Amino acid sequence: MKTILIIEANVFILENLTEYFELEHYIILASNNGKNGIEQAREFIPDLIISNILMTGNNGFEVLNSIMNTFITSKIPLIFSTTMAEKVDKAKAMDCGADDYIVKPYELEVLVKMAKDCIKSGCRKDRQTILHNNNKSLQG
Repeated sequence: MKTILIIEANVFILENLTEYFELEHYIILASNNGKNGIEQAREFIPDLIISNILMTGNNGFEVLNSIMNTFITSKIPLIFSTTMAEKVDKAKAMDCGADDYIVKPYELEVLVKMAKDCIKSGCRKDRQTILHNNNKSLQG
């Protein structure tokens, strides 16, 4: 069975996603904040991460950056699940290295399909190039 790490600050959404994905026969790791999510990703190396963006502590972009910067987690695909619905928000997330992006509220079946596709295809981003380009833009 495949493992999914769900990082979601809203406990009700976290419980709902956990239950739904377990019914779809996934092993679920759950975290209600980015810091613990990063630790779980490094310890358990899930097949996929689904992360909220707007969280206290480490936000979703910090989670993504940490995942990308750690060799053992750098190839884990990541889907952002968020209320940030503007096209510019999605473009930023994809440019930063997210593999997919879904806006709340959504149909759970859509997220499950995204998850299956991401697990099947793996990380679709050349994250080392993204990191290099991001570091270059910060320097100059």
